[in-house]
Amino acid sequence: MLPLVTVVTPSFNQGRFIRETIESVLKQDYPRIEYLVMDGGSTDETLSILREYSDRLRWVSEPDRGQAHAINKGWRQATGSIVAYLNSDDVYLPGAIGHAVAALQAHPEAAAVYGEGYHVDEAGAILERYPTESFDVDRLREICFICQPTVFLRREAVESAGYLDESLRYCMDYDLWIRLARARNVFVHTPYYLASTRLHADTKTLGQRGKAHAEILRVIYRHFGRVEPGLVFGYAHAVLELENRAASIRGRLSLIGLSLLTFLRYNRGIPRAAWPVWWIWLRDCYRDARNSL
Repeated sequence: MLPLVTVVTPSFNQGRFIRETIESVLKQDYPRIEYLVMDGGSTDETLSILREYSDRLRWVSEPDRGQAHAINKGWRQATGSIVAYLNSDDVYLPGAIGHAVAALQAHPEAAAVYGEGYHVDEAGAILERYPTESFDVDRLREICFICQPTVFLRREAVESAGYLDESLRYCMDYDLWIRLARARNVFVHTPYYLASTRLHADTKTLGQRGKAHAEILRVIYRHFGRVEPGLVFGYAHAVLELENRAASIRGRLSLIGLSLLTFLRYNRGIPRAAWPVWWIWLRDCYRDARNSL
């Protein structure tokens, strides 16, 4: 018998997108899906849309303590041996769940599978491929290369590693991947495109970039005891809201200063191996600023 897959959608006032999200789950060709929508008490059209699908999914609308809490509530109610979550503005691509289950069946040692994904705009048009990479636990120190809506997890692995950290608002998925990987769980990467993740002004990662990057730095430091230069540069850009090639000399100096201070905050000095990275970055900053004048 094919394993039951439980998909949880956390939702709050995403009525303009949630129908497409729901349809992308219900139109999957995989025959054994349990679908739960955990709504945080939406005041838009979300509830009227959910009522239309009451015979095809389970849903609840009540106040919660945020996205991670909503997902955890759903996962704790899940009866599937494989679990996933799909945000209420993201979508699965056709055949996604079937491909994911096949990959897990082909790799019984794996705790998780993730695939390729797209960034799409507000209207659903493809912007770019998500920068997915083959799995490398050390690479997780530098970047989250796993596209969240493409991830499917064995339930026992989640229960063993612990559910999503409900104190986190932005990178609860990244934190879970790291915890699973550091517990020696195997991640399998499938080349199939499984999902699209939507970029729009209302998303937390775009609308609150500085706070999101700050939380990432804290999570990485908690797990690894240091933070890589690339993450520090990303944080400084987000806080100062600078584009890579459209900043003044003053802006570049602010960027360099904030990056150095932040790096030293999370690291005991700059290790010799990191200096070439810093030198290349500082050189590029100088050239960009000079060319912008």
